[in-house]
Amino acid sequence: MNTPPPPITFWQALKFWIKLGFISFGGPAGQIAIMHQELVEQRRWISEKRFLHALNYCMLLPGPEAQQLATYIGWLMHRTWGGIIAGVLFVLPSLFILILLSWLYIAYGHLTLIAGIFYGIKPAVAAIVVQAAHRIGSRSLKNNWLWGIAFAAFVAIFALHLPFPLIVLAAGVIGWIGGKFAPQLFNASAKHQANQKYYGAAIIDDATPTPEHAQFRTPRLLLVIACGLLLWLMPMLLLGTSFGWQHGFTQMAWFFTTAALLTFGGAYAVLPYVYQGAVVNYQWLTPAQMMDGLALGETTPGPLIMVVAFVGFVGAYTQQFLGTEHAFLAGAIAATLVTWFTFLPSFIFILAGGPLVESTQSNLHFTAPLTTITAAIVGVIINLALFFAYHTLWPEGVTSGWFAQLDWIALAIGILASGLLFYWKMSIMRVLGICALLGAAVKTLAY
Repeated sequence: MNTPPPPITFWQALKFWIKLGFISFGGPAGQIAIMHQELVEQRRWISEKRFLHALNYCMLLPGPEAQQLATYIGWLMHRTWGGIIAGVLFVLPSLFILILLSWLYIAYGHLTLIAGIFYGIKPAVAAIVVQAAHRIGSRSLKNNWLWGIAFAAFVAIFALHLPFPLIVLAAGVIGWIGGKFAPQLFNASAKHQANQKYYGAAIIDDATPTPEHAQFRTPRLLLVIACGLLLWLMPMLLLGTSFGWQHGFTQMAWFFTTAALLTFGGAYAVLPYVYQGAVVNYQWLTPAQMMDGLALGETTPGPLIMVVAFVGFVGAYTQQFLGTEHAFLAGAIAATLVTWFTFLPSFIFILAGGPLVESTQSNLHFTAPLTTITAAIVGVIINLALFFAYHTLWPEGVTSGWFAQLDWIALAIGILASGLLFYWKMSIMRVLGICALLGAAVKTLAY
């Protein structure tokens, strides 16, 4: 155990990243746990300390932290292409799976069995979002000030209908000011803390010198930023000149670029923003379709934020971006485009910022703004949970009496899902499976 494993070749690492792309279920916590078990405990590619140091940086970034962590480790081990391959393979299987599932959803979603499955899943999704708010809140709301920020964010989006980016910006400013004048109130850290254990000498160990390619150089930083801007600008210009700046493809590219820069706090944090844009502003999807997309995102490997691929596919397919005869092609192109523009910033953050992180082995100290942003996100997610619950329990809306129009079966399934999640601590996948079976049974018997 005191001797590190032999060096890992690029092709050996490639096999693992392919495997990870197909087994990365369980959301960011589950995905990070899988990487820790595989890379730190079993394979010993990287030490516990270096793993957590990289994770701390990824937690401070907008975007999916698990995918960014895979990119970081791939880059640290095998240079730029190692990071790109690791990050792409973390996402690619999920993209193909979601394109297929999105098409099946559109083509066969009207069938009794499929409709029943989604009928049962919708209340479970509402319960899952409530659980997400509880999980994030219990971790981040450590004092009355942070509770107040969460409540203010809820009022801002629920009652005042303020845009999500403005709420995030305001929370960040409050955190920045609070961190300077009252740091004791804003010291709740969003970083993963763990009792570090020793699993034996690793290839990249605590004292392993930073590889030559991972050392900070200003020309390299500028080159990475320039390449990133070029990779964003070229497809954006191509879309604008080919389809027009008001076309759905171009609007999706711009919208999901902004979404990628606002995903502090993980996928559940960006869902309210995606909902505001995709459902309310652009009306690419209906509220029910948005809930179904989240359910599919929960049941496929890869980052939960890959629900954007469903949004892109269904929006382009149903809105007929390329006409009725090319509906599937439009959906597949849109799903690919939104995935590109959502994840491109994550690669730039890692490849540009990685050398800066490797240049210091001390903890990062930008957590006060992140703490207040996370607190605000709790309030925003509660609003999202209420939105989902309303459209689940009153699918036709409330036109006369709310009590008479309440869907009691959906309410019962939602209560069951909440009990399974909160009391019995059942996994999300199992809860979705149970509720899907109940929904299918209800619709089949009713039919």
